[in-house]
Amino acid sequence: MNKATLEMLTLARELAGQLGTPLEAVVIGEDGRDAADGLADYGVSKIHLVTHAQLTDYAPKAWARSLVQLAEQEQPAAILAAGTERGNEVLAHVGAIMDLPMAANCIEVSPGESYTLTRVRWGGSLLEEATLSGDPKLLTVATQTISPEKAAAAEPLTWSTFTPTLTEADLLVRITDRVEAAGDKVSLVEARVVVGGGRGVGSAEGFAILDELADLLGGAVGCSRAVTNEGWRPHTDQVGQTGTRIAPELYIACGISGAIQHFVGCKGSKHILAINTDPEAAMVAKADYAIIADLHQVVPAIIAEIRKAKQPA
Repeated sequence: MNKATLEMLTLARELAGQLGTPLEAVVIGEDGRDAADGLADYGVSKIHLVTHAQLTDYAPKAWARSLVQLAEQEQPAAILAAGTERGNEVLAHVGAIMDLPMAANCIEVSPGESYTLTRVRWGGSLLEEATLSGDPKLLTVATQTISPEKAAAAEPLTWSTFTPTLTEADLLVRITDRVEAAGDKVSLVEARVVVGGGRGVGSAEGFAILDELADLLGGAVGCSRAVTNEGWRPHTDQVGQTGTRIAPELYIACGISGAIQHFVGCKGSKHILAINTDPEAAMVAKADYAIIADLHQVVPAIIAEIRKAKQPA
C-alpha cells in the first residue's frame, strides 16, 4: 500500500470511530488481494473485493460505477478515497453518478447531519472550513498532510466479493497497456532525499550532476515546471501543484526560483537546502539552509566530499 492510502485510512478510522461504525475497505480487481495486505493493521474489519472480467486495470468510470452499486447495497455513511489524481477522479465520477457533492483534499472531518470539514485549497496556500451534505458523504483526504498511524489493535478481517454490472460506456476510458520506465528509479513520493533542478540547471545535460548526487544519497531527482516546459525532464519528475507533492527528509533545490506552485509541492519536506546565485530568490527565503553560489560549482563539490567520505579509511 502506498502512503496516500495509509493517510486516508488513518483519517477514515478516526471518522468511523466517531460514527460508531466499522471501517470497511474496497479493493478492485484480483490484483487488489495483494494490495489489501496490512489493511487490518489500520482498523479495517471487512474488505469488499470488486471483481469483473473487464476490471483488469484502471478505468475511472467503471471503478466509480462499481463503487456506486456497492454503496447502494451496503449503505455506507461515507466513502473516502486518497486525494491522489486517481482518487479524486474516481470519487468525482461517483458524485456525478449519484448526484452528490464531493469534497476534495480534506485534512479534518467532524460528523453530523452535515459534516464539518477542513480542507486544503488554492494549492495548499489556505485552509477552508466547509460543510458537506449528501448521503453518503463523499470526500478525499489530502496527501502528505496526515501521519499514517496503525490502529491500537488489528481487527479480525473478513472478505466479501462483489461483481458490478458494467456497460461499454463505463469502459470507454481505461488503461490498455503500460510501458515501464527504464531503470530502478527511486519514487519521488517515497524518496528520503530529493534533488530538484530548475531553470538554473541550464540544460537537460546539466541534470547529470543532479542525477549523480541523488544516486550517491539514495534519492530521486525532481524538477520545476519550467524544466518540463523546456523538455529537459519528463512530467513524472515535476514537483509542484501540477506535479508530484513530496515530503522527503531533505530537499535540495538547485537553481529553482521558488514560485508558489513549486513550493506547494515541496513544502512537506522536513528540511530544504537551496542552492542559488540569487540571494533574493523565493526558494532561498523559504529554505532552512541556503548556499548562494553557482550550482555547477557547488554540486560537484558536494559530490566530491561525499565520495571522499565513502572511501575506506
